[in-house]
Amino acid sequence: MISRRMMCRGLAVLLAAVSVLPVGVAYGEPVPPASGPEAELVPGVPPGPYQPWHIDTPDQALPPKVYTPPASEDAVEPRDARAGTYDLVEYVPLGDAAAKVTCSKRTGPYQRQVERWLGLRVDGKQSGADCLAIRTFQTKHGIKPSIGFAGTVTWAQMRLLSARKNPNAAKKCPVRSYRVACVDLGRQLTWVQKGGKVVYGPVPMRSGRAGYGTRTGWKKIYWKHKNHWSTLYNTSMPYSQFFDGGQAFHAVYGSIHTTVGSWGCVNLRLADARKLWGVLKKGDRVYVWGRRTDG
Repeated sequence: MISRRMMCRGLAVLLAAVSVLPVGVAYGEPVPPASGPEAELVPGVPPGPYQPWHIDTPDQALPPKVYTPPASEDAVEPRDARAGTYDLVEYVPLGDAAAKVTCSKRTGPYQRQVERWLGLRVDGKQSGADCLAIRTFQTKHGIKPSIGFAGTVTWAQMRLLSARKNPNAAKKCPVRSYRVACVDLGRQLTWVQKGGKVVYGPVPMRSGRAGYGTRTGWKKIYWKHKNHWSTLYNTSMPYSQFFDGGQAFHAVYGSIHTTVGSWGCVNLRLADARKLWGVLKKGDRVYVWGRRTDG
């Protein structure tokens, strides 16, 4: 029997989907963030293959059983991800997604940061000029839908671009003569450096959600398992490199740009995890710092 609460929520979502602003409405006063069901952020276009609307990650809560995989197992490479799996799909207000607006009037969760990055007036309020500038950036970098909403994916792409030249400009990751895998929870980026040279990355990642955060401090790669399978969640964790109990670097077959984090692991796109597999060795050090600010 459907509960009264579920019925009310379903009705509210339906009303939000049909009671939306018409496309192309002229800009007047900036529209404040919506409240209620319409404030819920959803993928602005249908997700790619193996991307459910809400993605939970198969990270193990407990350390796995360590063993030496036979050569026959290591010879098998994890399957490739389907085309479109890692498309940059922005999370946008439900009303904007339902109406398929061309330029969002909504103030995004990263409005100020995006305005500052683009050199716009930083007032934290969406305007017509803001939307056009954000939409131009989104179109250039393949973010869908390119409707000018300052969401988590747009801001993540800006952070990545800013970090590419020198991810350790703030010197938050200790420089050592040996390899150090740097995990920046604040910017959701990871890279590997040896001395002052970056030998891998930076690449985007997804760390642990609230209550299941990726633990900070110095760690060490203690087990590498290319074709690891989570016995807890019955799902593959390709190119797993465990560094703290059940927490590991590993690939996921789905977007890493979600509003909710993992269960503690550092999630990577398949190509990034595969390359990292060839960079890190057992015994290499990992340094984790900062705090995830969303989800």
